[in-house]
Amino acid sequence: MAEPVDVYWSFRSPYSYLVTADLLRLRDDFDLDINLRVVLPLAIRNKAAVFDASNRKPAQYIMLDWQRRAEFLGRPHAWPNPDPIVQDYETMEVSDEQPYIYRLSQLGVEAQRQGKGIDFAAAVSHLLFGGTPGWDQGDHLKEAVSSCGLDLAVMDNAIADGTHLKEIEDNHAGLEEAGHWGVPTMVVRGEPFFGQDRIDTLRWRLDLLGLSKA
Repeated sequence: MAEPVDVYWSFRSPYSYLVTADLLRLRDDFDLDINLRVVLPLAIRNKAAVFDASNRKPAQYIMLDWQRRAEFLGRPHAWPNPDPIVQDYETMEVSDEQPYIYRLSQLGVEAQRQGKGIDFAAAVSHLLFGGTPGWDQGDHLKEAVSSCGLDLAVMDNAIADGTHLKEIEDNHAGLEEAGHWGVPTMVVRGEPFFGQDRIDTLRWRLDLLGLSKA
């Protein structure tokens, strides 16, 4: 039986984008069931934790670091246009109106329900962070979804039932129970591995557990 690995993941996290290719490789190399556990960005989950406009160093460092990491990994990179969350970059205030992140997150839950969670995450995050301007316009999203064998119209109909948001809330609780708050966090047998740069440590652990394919 394949080993379950829960991946707590956000559509606004550049590091979540960067880890997806590595997770697909892990799935090729090990006997795993990679379960996408979509969470909302911290800026939505906990507005009190959003960067203070008077101290821009954390945000500035992240913007420097994720692009540097993408260059190191040889991955295309650009901040999504539009941003998956609506936020005033001057005040850092997060809007109450969020037309993108809730739909993307619920679609991610539906993709997982259809057995294509990590494939959907890889395709859509590449669309967002890989340099496609106006990713929300035209057929960009539809084509990204189709590339992993899913139908966007069918998925949009499915998320209208309202249970997907409840699952996202459950994922928030699961991330807390795993002992972390950030993304991406990968959890195997109750052990959390936080950050795209911990993928090699996770690979080492999977080797020790004897999960590599023959």
